[in-house]
Amino acid sequence: MSRFIVSSASGSNGEGYGSVLSFSSDGQLLGSFSEDERISDPRGMSIGPENGLAYINSGPDRVLAFNQDGVVVHDSGNISGLDPGGGVFAPDGRFCVTLRRRGTVFAFSPSLDRGTVLLPDNSVPFPRGFGFGSDSRIFLSSGIGPSGEGDNSIAVFAGAGEQVVPRLVDDPKLSPLDLTVSPGGNLVVNSEWPFGAPNAQVSVREYDSSTGELLRVLTPDPRIGFARPRGLRLSIDDDRLYCVGKDHVVAYEYSSGKFLGVRAELSGLNGQAVAVLPN
Repeated sequence: MSRFIVSSASGSNGEGYGSVLSFSSDGQLLGSFSEDERISDPRGMSIGPENGLAYINSGPDRVLAFNQDGVVVHDSGNISGLDPGGGVFAPDGRFCVTLRRRGTVFAFSPSLDRGTVLLPDNSVPFPRGFGFGSDSRIFLSSGIGPSGEGDNSIAVFAGAGEQVVPRLVDDPKLSPLDLTVSPGGNLVVNSEWPFGAPNAQVSVREYDSSTGELLRVLTPDPRIGFARPRGLRLSIDDDRLYCVGKDHVVAYEYSSGKFLGVRAELSGLNGQAVAVLPN
């Protein structure tokens, strides 16, 4: 595994670093990925498939793109009311982020100088991760928000933005925090059920993207105490599924579902997203 970075939100409970942290391949903390003062309470992030830049949602109104040395290359500037959550790349190369207050997805050009809304406002109550199918479908998971608003579902939209399936999955233990689409087209979802409960069950749940059928459930070793899962990242090169949460980054072997253990540990991490930097 190459060097990886983790966004650590500030957190209302005093935990978190309000920074993007860099870790070595063996899980050693290397320090802040960037000292740029524009980083504030970072959330979703992803690596540009074409340019290798790290795109990071910063604070309530900004998106930044960094080179591997932590230098800002692109800056969206302040966009009032943006409130970005998770971020992934569309097949056409645009960087897309959830707009949490508007319940939709916004697509930025790679240079972050322009963009457009992909879905109607209030498409879901509280977006908690999304992904793109090979057939241009958009899968948008809806979880529970900080104030208890929302529901636990995955809605499906056509490429033009119209909703085609309002509730794909019927799983009483689904409480999504992040979603990605596997190379085979399955939906892979980080889940904490019930959301926010002290004894919540943490799992990764995989669904058929056509039928919504639950295919398998991946769970961490309970002795580790992995809790409050947020971002997940599927790394095809090393067949790893990385998940970040409170104090830990953990990994599974994706093909088998085997839990591989802790990849990094840091008290108060309050991790939101994890990304593997290219070599």
